[in-house]
Amino acid sequence: MKRIDPDKLPKFRFMEGRYGADQLGRFLSIAGCALLLLGIFTRAAFPVAVALVLIIWCYIRIFSRKFARRQAENTLYLQKKQSVVNWFALRRERFKQRKDYAFFRCPGCGRTVRVPKGKGKIRITCRHCGYAFERKS
Repeated sequence: MKRIDPDKLPKFRFMEGRYGADQLGRFLSIAGCALLLLGIFTRAAFPVAVALVLIIWCYIRIFSRKFARRQAENTLYLQKKQSVVNWFALRRERFKQRKDYAFFRCPGCGRTVRVPKGKGKIRITCRHCGYAFERKS
């Protein structure tokens, strides 16, 4: 069998110097494909148009040479994604604690205060701002 010299193989430098795929790119491509399928099954034009815009945006980001700008976009996306994930995690945790605790919003600062359930009418003091208010738990 003939041995192939690696130096004689063609050099593929197509993506050299390009940004490539990241988390935002994956999200854009998945959202674009989902909207494309939705538009095909519902025979609506709007989801297909939005899907094509998302897919084109995804490929523009992949082939871009502006690393700093693409990294800033991805960082912003990851921050927004994390805030949404944290919001749902907080709701899930509150749902798990709903039998033992009641949750109230402090009229002074707007923060959420957790108190034990079944204590009747109690005076609640916010730990953050010190505002005291009465509620039935």
